Amino acid sequence: MKKLRIVLLSVMVAVLLLPTLVAAGTPYGTYTYSSEGKMLASPTAYVPDMIIDSAYMGLELAFDEPRDIFIGPDDKLYVADTVNNRIIVCDRYYKFQFEIKEFVNEFGVPDSFNKPSGVFVNEDYIYVCDTDNDRIVKFDINGNYVRIIKRPESNLFEDGDFYKPIAVAVDQYGRLFVVSSATYQGIIVINDNADFFGFIGATKTVDTSLESIFSEFLTDAQKENQQDNVSTEFNNITIDDQNFVYVTTSSLDATKVEDAIKAKSTSGDWAPVRKLNANGVDVLKRNGFYPPSGEVSFVNATAGQKTGGASTIVDVAIGPEGTWSIIDSSRSKVFTYDENGNLLFAFGDLGNQTGNIELIGGIVYQGDKILCLDKANDNIVVFRRTEYGDLLMTALEHNNARMYDLSIDDWTEVLKRNNNFDSAYVQIGRSLFRQGKYEEAMEYYKSSYEVASYSEAYNEIRKEWASTYFWIIPVILVAVFLLFVKFLGYTKKVNTRAALKIGRKTLKEELLYAFHVIFHPFDGFWDLKHEKRGSIRSALTILIVTVVVYFYNSIGQGWIFSPHISYANVFGSITAVVAPLLLWVIANWCLTTLFEGEGTMSDVFIACCYCLTPLILLIFPSTLLSNVLLQSEGTVLTLLNTLAYIWLGILLIIGMMSTHDYSVGKNILTCISTIVGMAFLMFLGILFTTLVGKIVMFIVQIVEEIAYRL
Repeated sequence: MKKLRIVLLSVMVAVLLLPTLVAAGTPYGTYTYSSEGKMLASPTAYVPDMIIDSAYMGLELAFDEPRDIFIGPDDKLYVADTVNNRIIVCDRYYKFQFEIKEFVNEFGVPDSFNKPSGVFVNEDYIYVCDTDNDRIVKFDINGNYVRIIKRPESNLFEDGDFYKPIAVAVDQYGRLFVVSSATYQGIIVINDNADFFGFIGATKTVDTSLESIFSEFLTDAQKENQQDNVSTEFNNITIDDQNFVYVTTSSLDATKVEDAIKAKSTSGDWAPVRKLNANGVDVLKRNGFYPPSGEVSFVNATAGQKTGGASTIVDVAIGPEGTWSIIDSSRSKVFTYDENGNLLFAFGDLGNQTGNIELIGGIVYQGDKILCLDKANDNIVVFRRTEYGDLLMTALEHNNARMYDLSIDDWTEVLKRNNNFDSAYVQIGRSLFRQGKYEEAMEYYKSSYEVASYSEAYNEIRKEWASTYFWIIPVILVAVFLLFVKFLGYTKKVNTRAALKIGRKTLKEELLYAFHVIFHPFDGFWDLKHEKRGSIRSALTILIVTVVVYFYNSIGQGWIFSPHISYANVFGSITAVVAPLLLWVIANWCLTTLFEGEGTMSDVFIACCYCLTPLILLIFPSTLLSNVLLQSEGTVLTLLNTLAYIWLGILLIIGMMSTHDYSVGKNILTCISTIVGMAFLMFLGILFTTLVGKIVMFIVQIVEEIAYRL
């Protein structure tokens, strides 16, 4: 009984603790992604250092729903304490200095904030987004009131528009870039006098062709009631030392964002973070394996279930050496990128374990530290950079200073600690490329599946080879052309002699006749059947050669066009060629009883095999060329492969018409019916296989049951 009571007590404790364990989240850790989107564990770049709350700062009145944090040029910490209607100012060690809460405006009237949501500080002034008062208030660096910047006036604002500033950034010329939560036209650009300069960075809207056509038939009343297709609003903003404005939005269509990430799009149309120049043009570099949008994996690899969808990006911060970070409020994660859009590391998770944040709401850099606002717990979590993080920053510093020898050493040290870090391989490859060490660079590009850069390095090697042996290329091309012309002349002589020959043709004559068939299909297929110019043995030979060509194509393509390791086998190539061929032959022959076709099954099979000849002639050289062409020249391979299949299709149609002696219309109908018949045969095959599998399983279970009973 005592043991039973202990067990019951343990179960009760586990049940009581279960919600806490679930809320705790996964342990804090740092990770990155491979070029294939696989999450990889990474050495920790930032670790939790301390938690700053009201008590630590020395505040008498505790935080209540803080919405923004900022580190000024003097390293002081500024916090927008929204519900308490104040701005908290702390020193670099996060100790309270003063607060901005009540002030006297220029009219001598006492004034105060109403739900301030954003704060920005430069060397001279403090700018506060007084959200529910529809204004921005400007103070000097000591917290003394300077002026109120009211809502700008312009006919570009639509009637009934609300002005709710929630974030602001100021450039070195004194221009204010304002994010209004109720404004969808873009970022509002004004000056201290609230003079309106315009909107920049409005997100792109997309009307489908059907919507555009449909709208032409709507009445004016229907158009008024129709939902407008408008840009989405932004939610946060910051600015770097070169006056580039970084803005974030979480109002985009999540499905569109996911599609852009999966397609590895470099366009900013569906990007949750953008970098705008003075003209409002998005100049953010998206040269990483995936566009910088936070999470890139939306399916659990083991469970196959969707996990959360696209990230909800709510803030962005500028770090050292061109790095920048965004935060995902739906996962409470921080994603850090370099200036080219390569993901350096990501960390964080939902929960209350050490290093995790329940509801992340803001991020800012303070030297080698990152401060994250936890809106759920009304505190700030400070993360300090580790030795691994210092090594990353040093490598980027040497890269930016064009000290490539040193950067190679730095990235090599990074790889010693994290050999799965694909970006390090890319950076070493680029440093070697700049030094003219192209072959070494190619090896590093190959390790990270960086096809575009690999192609550039290979282009330099090819240029060097071509400049040395420039005379060989035209000689080879002319020689190949002359040999092919001579071979065609030889096949013509053999085919002419074979046409006058009485009796069975040799295998060589039957195989060479394939060249007459593909260039003269109408009389070629007629003689193939009626003059017995082909046979089952020659058809099987062509089929086997086609399988070999397919197998070579699967293993012999150049790395640029087939970068991922392929475990191809000859059985896969056999299936890829033989299965559709047999389905076509069987379906077509079965239909001849309905459409009065004159060809036998062997006639159909022989004709179909001879139709495969263009695949041999074009796919084989295409495979060879893939080893010498650049990525930008891949259209040549696409052209050859497309031409091969089009040629095959034309020969197949003509071959069936000649074999069955059909008219054009009847032949087209038969071919369409053959495709339908192939689908039906596949369905029957799957159904039969499934049924046989269940019967076998049933028999096995009966045998196991009998064995168990005996």
